[in-house]
Amino acid sequence: MVTGIGVIAPGGIGTKQFWELLCEGRTATRTISLFDASEFRSRVAAECDFDPGASGLSQREIRRWDRTTQFAVVAAKEALEDSGVLGEMDPYRTGVMVGTACGMTQSLDREYAIVSDNGKKWHVDEAHGSPYLYDYFAPSSMAAELAWLAEAQGPVGVISTGCTSGIDVLGHAADLIIDGAADVMISGASDAAISPITVACFDAIRATTPRNDDPATASRPFDRTRNGFALGEGSAILVLEEYQHARRRGARVYAEIAGHATRANAFSMTGLRPDGRELAEAITVALDRAEANPADVGYVNAHGSSTKQNDLHETMAYKRSLGEHAYRTPISSIKSMIGHSLGAICALEVAASVLAIEHAVIPPTANLHERDPECDLDYVPLAAREQASDVVLSVASGFGGFQSAIVLTTPDWTAR
Repeated sequence: MVTGIGVIAPGGIGTKQFWELLCEGRTATRTISLFDASEFRSRVAAECDFDPGASGLSQREIRRWDRTTQFAVVAAKEALEDSGVLGEMDPYRTGVMVGTACGMTQSLDREYAIVSDNGKKWHVDEAHGSPYLYDYFAPSSMAAELAWLAEAQGPVGVISTGCTSGIDVLGHAADLIIDGAADVMISGASDAAISPITVACFDAIRATTPRNDDPATASRPFDRTRNGFALGEGSAILVLEEYQHARRRGARVYAEIAGHATRANAFSMTGLRPDGRELAEAITVALDRAEANPADVGYVNAHGSSTKQNDLHETMAYKRSLGEHAYRTPISSIKSMIGHSLGAICALEVAASVLAIEHAVIPPTANLHERDPECDLDYVPLAAREQASDVVLSVASGFGGFQSAIVLTTPDWTAR
């Protein structure tokens, strides 16, 4: 059961601002300001206007933690406060699982520049490195910080499966509760990878958009004119509870994680098979685990990366897994508004899916003006739609061939 939500996202800090941006169909993509990106092919991204001091972090914490960890800690604090579970957890029955694709990219990028004198020295001088350099190198440090925050002494770990990390980690955390290993899990994902090395990597494979002259409309999932994704950053952390644990303390329950699945295509690091078979298989298995039929799905929160091959692959996967119901199902991509924050985006999309259930609103796909005739499903263009959904499907597709799906339902849907 999801009983708490915390969000750091482009366009607003906190769950309330995140949801308002999505419902209004506003975009947060802009010219990169975190570093000088003038020499790169793609110079747009969705950045978080994040002030760590204003978000309650001390100067020591700001110095010690990478931006990725800062996001995760602030989001976790909001989620824990939202859930009201603090003080009602058994430390040995409380765990943390966090996902990330890139870990502490910004700090590693910065520290390498320092110890190598901006790349001039092959033999780096460790004397000039930060005393927290090891923490930047090991993403498990982020999970440890969240465990200390919540005094969690149960299962604690990290999942890093690229762009599917956010779904995979939440599914794993839910399984730990189902298996009886924990009563409460603080789980989600965080990435703050808008840095020279990241931009260079995606430039090299031409995955990001070169639409630098109009950043606000650069991300165009399912649109005929799409030409790559806009990088993003952010974090979403959820509090998950075992049903009876939440019920005993009278917790508000947003939604239930009813099923999830992941598959790999064993085909290509960056390529996708056009038939969408692996993603369709993940969707089918996730629905089976949720004991739901394709016709039960009221909304799909798409991966919708705004690349030519992904959006076609995804469209085929929906037709393959949902059958004729795919043509009647509202689908949208929030990457059109907050960019693609790599491992964090799936957790943000799950948070958006939970809020879609809570508020009976489907967020839109921004910038969808010219429909791709091959992406011929209901991709909810431009404006949010009021519609109740008892069953919501969220999916992800990641480099390496990873394909993941997660099913969320209203709290009482499974019992019905």
